[in-house]
Amino acid sequence: MSGIYIHIPFCRKACLYCDFHFSTNLENKKQLVDSICKEINNRKNYLENKPVKSIYFGGGTPSLLSLSELEQILKTIHSNFIIDEKAEITFELNPEDAELNYLQEIKKLGINRLSIGLQSFDEEELKWMNRAHNAQQNFDCIKTAQQAGLNNISIDLIYGSKFQTPETWRKTLQAAFALNTQHISSYNLTVESRTQLQHLIKEKKEKDIDSEMSSQLFDILIEETEKNGFTQYEISNFCKSGFMAEHNSNYWRGLSYLGIGPSAHSYNGISRRFNNRSNAQYIQSIENDKPFYEEEELTANDKYNEYILTRLRTEWGCDLAEMKNLFTDKYITHFLEQLKPYQQKNFIEIKQNTVTLNKQGKHFADGIASDLFYTKKDGSKHNL
Repeated sequence: MSGIYIHIPFCRKACLYCDFHFSTNLENKKQLVDSICKEINNRKNYLENKPVKSIYFGGGTPSLLSLSELEQILKTIHSNFIIDEKAEITFELNPEDAELNYLQEIKKLGINRLSIGLQSFDEEELKWMNRAHNAQQNFDCIKTAQQAGLNNISIDLIYGSKFQTPETWRKTLQAAFALNTQHISSYNLTVESRTQLQHLIKEKKEKDIDSEMSSQLFDILIEETEKNGFTQYEISNFCKSGFMAEHNSNYWRGLSYLGIGPSAHSYNGISRRFNNRSNAQYIQSIENDKPFYEEEELTANDKYNEYILTRLRTEWGCDLAEMKNLFTDKYITHFLEQLKPYQQKNFIEIKQNTVTLNKQGKHFADGIASDLFYTKKDGSKHNL
């Protein structure tokens, strides 16, 4: 199975914390959609006729697409790829775009899952984030989506801002549970390069993120989601039974996916491809049949490190039997040796030959993964 990701690089406003590729200028939206469709046509062989189990419209803000533009893209995908009849087709939606007729129509086009960027229920916090919606629109959006017959809904929440305390975070989570959605993606606020938030912190106009408070909020997130029937199947992702995100799970399981649009990435198990981040350059290159991407072949090191990075974050963990089929003995020896300190710290669990992080270890997921990577003493990569 494989997946297709479509990047729609437009937003109404630039959020304080966001480093994703987007533009607030919509003048070339039609050209961009035409270029996306041309790229789809040109790359119909990339997935080697593997059935497509998931399609994901991300961004940016896909809900800025008109119905005709969305239909154009979907028709192009269906004409070039084998789409599983039960494929998960996810559409990222901002609350301000949740108009009943629009949602009913995208459902008719095949959209069967929504990912909605609520982020917060606090009015002041939403303004600080520079979101284009208010708290009431968050509640109204979910109700409208449910009224439209969409019953597989994921919501995004951010924790770790200066507005949050354990008490306010619990209230936020309770508000989320009351919406009766099936999936929650919740991310710790991070200071990304080239964002407005980074600039304000450098200028001493905002305080840096309080890591100790974020750690407390993460524990509350795990505790409250579990109480309310959600499974934490990945560090930042929680679902009710039967509602795991098919598309994102492809990434974490190392399956092939095709990325379409400016800045989109593709992976086929052998190499990665990175599309041009500039909307204008992407369009111009596509229209003139010129290269619009960079590509790198993955080394054995790359494949091992990526397996560790993605799988350690999930409930599936690092399966030693699977690893022995994928990697040479030197990698397995390195993995087991580097794992010992974390066994001693009681950060991991090993059950049925599978290594997973326990609750304490999840706080240090990225750092643990980094220590398990295969590197030389000088920090550069080994070549085995």
